Amino acid sequence: MSLKIEYLTVKDIKGLKITVMGLGLNGGGLASALFFASKGAEVTVTDLRSREILAPSIEKLKNFNIRYVLGRHEIEDFKKADIVIKNPAVRKNSPYLDAAEIIETDISIFLRLCRKNIIIAVTGSKGKSTTVSAIFHAMKTVHKRTKLGGNITTSPLSFIDDTRESDPVVLELSSWQLADLKDKNLLHPEISVITNILPDHQNSYNSMDEYVEDKKLIYKGQTEKQITLCPYDDLYGKSFYSETEAEGIYFSKSVLPEGIKGAFLDRDGYGFYTDGSKTVQILDKDLSLKGEHNRLNLLTAASALYLFGIKPEIIRKTLSVFKGIPDRMELVAEKNGIAFYNDTTATIPEAAAAAVSSFEKGVRLIAGGTDKELDFSILSNLKGKTEMIYLLEGTGTDKIIPVLEKAGIVFKGPYSSLSASFKDAFSDADTGDKIIMSPGCASFGMFKNEFERGEAFRELVRSVSESEGGITSTDRINYPAL
Repeated sequence: MSLKIEYLTVKDIKGLKITVMGLGLNGGGLASALFFASKGAEVTVTDLRSREILAPSIEKLKNFNIRYVLGRHEIEDFKKADIVIKNPAVRKNSPYLDAAEIIETDISIFLRLCRKNIIIAVTGSKGKSTTVSAIFHAMKTVHKRTKLGGNITTSPLSFIDDTRESDPVVLELSSWQLADLKDKNLLHPEISVITNILPDHQNSYNSMDEYVEDKKLIYKGQTEKQITLCPYDDLYGKSFYSETEAEGIYFSKSVLPEGIKGAFLDRDGYGFYTDGSKTVQILDKDLSLKGEHNRLNLLTAASALYLFGIKPEIIRKTLSVFKGIPDRMELVAEKNGIAFYNDTTATIPEAAAAAVSSFEKGVRLIAGGTDKELDFSILSNLKGKTEMIYLLEGTGTDKIIPVLEKAGIVFKGPYSSLSASFKDAFSDADTGDKIIMSPGCASFGMFKNEFERGEAFRELVRSVSESEGGITSTDRINYPAL
């Protein structure tokens, strides 16, 4: 093959045979197909799902001459391709990928074509979407052409044509996306951030150590002139700090020991950064975004912004009014004194527990779903913290029920639908209560993905609001453009 992928330019794409493995309904597959087709490549899209399921994505590609192989894969599409673009969820041991000569992703293609852009890269088990969105929200006030993409469901290929070399780029990267970058020598972020490490995706990894090794890839390409932000309170944070070739800097939910450089929260909730000789306030106490876990997420974002060179007063002002993003502790509406929160991306039990802990009382939790080989024992700590738990049926729920029963925590269900659980939660709710969908489990079985689950919850809230006379303008939550 004459194609030298390490020297790829946009001009090289015309006429290339590109196979996109995994179209999906949002993210990299669709963006990859659009990008390569628009540049004159011969694109084949292959996906195990049907045309009916993928119809929304196919509709967006209707103006291009793309060949579709749906409901199956054909080995020849991989053998003959100049480049195969894989979806992060596709396992590397796929026999189809074994037949491919060059395997890339939307992230790796972006990094190959935009090598001169300054990157802030964020990974972690939870909080990474909120962290990158907060960084982006503040960065835009100073660098108006800042871009945001990655695991947050916006592929960087969707904005690559509008990206200049001087544009800062904020990337959220999952463990799978990082794994796909291994040995490519493409990721060299100016600032890398690891929000935390919690058990996740253990149905896809052989061990927790294997999962952590993929997370470490975020700093493997950094130099001593760059920065790695590490969680001081995390079990793995100190090993990240000692391993990275970049300058390691900590962030913590409490005051750091004397002599340690980094960011911390004081007892009152203010955020500070210290370099050992000078301490600067970078986060206000009063924040629009609720939850102590989100306060730490915003401190992490503030740290990255300060180290990037954004002035502290700009950081404090912009982050204090940041309201979060859809699907992450999203206040959908407040009606008749009852608040409705959509936290559908809480797909591990630790995230669900954190959501409940965001409030002192009145929590009615909708939880449960599909298991990812996780330990649900942390949910025993919810005793006395919820008015009621409404469980959606699923393999994860089968493991949750014994935990709740042993702890003496009341629950209802399991329910065969989200609407049934929502109906009971709303019927039981009193003024001042918060109905929170924070499942602590995957969505598969009942929904295609967690985003469909979130939209279903929003639709249920809308139906209640409409029947009650609608949501007033003061009830609405306005999010920053992403």
